[in-house]
Amino acid sequence: MFHTISHRIARVLVVPAAFAAALAVPATAAAQIEFTQAINDLGSEDANVRLKTLRGLRDAAYPEAAVPISNLIIDKQDSVQLEAIAAELDIFLAEKVTGRKNGEPVVEKRGTLSAEAAFKSGPLIISLRTVPSEVLNALRVAAHDEKEHVALEALYAFGVLASRQEGTARIALQRVSADDLTGFLLANSSDMRRAAAQVIGRFYAHEPVEPPVDPSIGDALLAALNDKDARVRRDAMYALGAVRYEAAVQALTEIVNAQKKPEAPVDALDALARIASPSSVDLFKEQLTSKSIACRTVAVEGLARLRGTAKLADIQTALQKEKADEVQLAVSFAATMLADAPIDQLGEALVRPRLRDQARRYLVEVAPGHASRFSRHAMDPDNRIRIEVAEILTLAGDRSALPLVTPLASDQDPAVAFAGGRAVAQLRLTGARPAS
Repeated sequence: MFHTISHRIARVLVVPAAFAAALAVPATAAAQIEFTQAINDLGSEDANVRLKTLRGLRDAAYPEAAVPISNLIIDKQDSVQLEAIAAELDIFLAEKVTGRKNGEPVVEKRGTLSAEAAFKSGPLIISLRTVPSEVLNALRVAAHDEKEHVALEALYAFGVLASRQEGTARIALQRVSADDLTGFLLANSSDMRRAAAQVIGRFYAHEPVEPPVDPSIGDALLAALNDKDARVRRDAMYALGAVRYEAAVQALTEIVNAQKKPEAPVDALDALARIASPSSVDLFKEQLTSKSIACRTVAVEGLARLRGTAKLADIQTALQKEKADEVQLAVSFAATMLADAPIDQLGEALVRPRLRDQARRYLVEVAPGHASRFSRHAMDPDNRIRIEVAEILTLAGDRSALPLVTPLASDQDPAVAFAGGRAVAQLRLTGARPAS
């Protein structure tokens, strides 16, 4: 029933000229009446009515429905809960312009993703709409559901939508969510423990303008290093690196030193490289001669983040005969971080499929305080490069990049203009970040 009115609601589509537009409002009085009736039907005693209404609201993806729908995230019927979670995701997931067909922009609909798939797609999958606290609180409660498949969807959805919080709102939500999330690290289900570690790593990831992570979070992740499931241990290591928990350095170092196989210590070494404690310098230097390409790459990354402690010359000398592309790219990252070298080699790697994600990670780290380094790439003839620049500067969150991304919002290529428009809108909402 309700899906028939979705075309009569003036939904705000996410296009470059309208990123910061106000929430949509019903186009007609009739639409308002039907919408009001649909909201009333969410409270029906009949589960089938609630489910049918949810599906209609999900199809419309109407922002004003987010709070009423949140009441059904903790519904007594599993099917209703799952539909409510999916509806919330559909409201807040961004659409994406991927190109042009017959002269018109091609819009990728993202509303069919599971919560886990949406989480793994990264933070740019979220639109710029503010997620109400009622939605986040309901998801956190539903993550305690006795049905594991419902709990997992709710937890991953929380991880997706919580990433839209910034500043004091983010810190406040982190504080009230800490007990729940650390508690999930002790769940009977290894899938729940993995999800908890992943969500913590994303939601509590270190930001230069924020205080260090609360020890209760770091200590819970430290305890998870003893989990019986190796996948949970790996996710906990990654999260420790993401939150940069200094107290984990000794335990992670012991894990690296205890491993005999060349590839074995890479997860613990990666966590140490992200924490970037000066006490890890000797370990990183030792790993520069590892037989593992992954370990050599991560060791370079760790040294690259230790300005004032590590020296570029030491890295270049140890790896002067290096052939692996991944390690060479890491050395370019180190040259940029330690010696202010140009980002040319990192930028060129963005169009190499095997190195793209690695280069992108490095450039997000390099960007804060150094937006001018991207000037040439922002004008690159390759549309892929211009899109990458817009997205990297969005993720870097440095407001000083606005003059660089503003022209991209008017780019002739619709996918570039979409990425540029999102960057402009996001950076206008974000405070300036210090250089990394």
